[in-house]
Amino acid sequence: MTPRTKEQNEEIRLRRLAQIRKAAADVFLNKGPLLEIRDVAAQAGLGYGTVYHYYSNKGDLLHDLLWDALERAGEWLEAPLEALAKVPPMVPLEAQLKAPLEIPLEVPRASASGKAPAGGHFGSAADADTGNSAGADSRSGSRETAAAAELGPVAAAGVRLLQLWAEDPALYLLHKQAGEGFASLPEARSAPLSAAFRREVLAPLAALLETGRAADGAAASGENAAEPPYRLQRAEMLLAALVGCASLSLRRGKLHEEAGDIARFLKL
Repeated sequence: MTPRTKEQNEEIRLRRLAQIRKAAADVFLNKGPLLEIRDVAAQAGLGYGTVYHYYSNKGDLLHDLLWDALERAGEWLEAPLEALAKVPPMVPLEAQLKAPLEIPLEVPRASASGKAPAGGHFGSAADADTGNSAGADSRSGSRETAAAAELGPVAAAGVRLLQLWAEDPALYLLHKQAGEGFASLPEARSAPLSAAFRREVLAPLAALLETGRAADGAAASGENAAEPPYRLQRAEMLLAALVGCASLSLRRGKLHEEAGDIARFLKL
């Protein structure tokens, strides 16, 4: 038998890491901090020793899982920000809604690079479950795309984020943990993750909320622009509301199809 090349071994390693992290995200949603390595091994269909070879403790596993998810966390905001950038300021909301927004249902995901950043993660967990994502999109894609066109840009972005949580539970876990200050990690690890989350997710979301607010005509009504700290607070509150509303639908396996209903309920 021909020995595997270095590249083949690396590909196998990255695939195994993605498999383990996906299983860990699924288990963590149900068990939270009570998660154990043996639970992850059972969920992934791997031996305990195999998982332990990559992660000897759940703290390292959760840390890498969250950093890996953060690589994909800001992509859902790109299309709404681009759409709003094309809208002249002070255009009434009714006029904006007549033109459908181009919010792509499929968001490109980061590929596994194998390069570990400062946080110590490897590659992308998204590669392990592309089949499930495509299946979910084909079943309810047209319904949610039509719903996004009827909603404003902020609501459409919220719908897409909920869809991504349904397809990639690690993303939901990242936002849920962020709302809790990453309390499951020691401060030395949670602080850099919190700072990166604010930079990669909260700041772009705050910009979307502020731009959408101006496009709605709020600035023309005499309101003062929100100060930067309050902008981030508004973004945090919105994500917390989405996390709370998504929890039940996610556990029932209905989040993808109920995303539009959640956005309407929250009056985004």
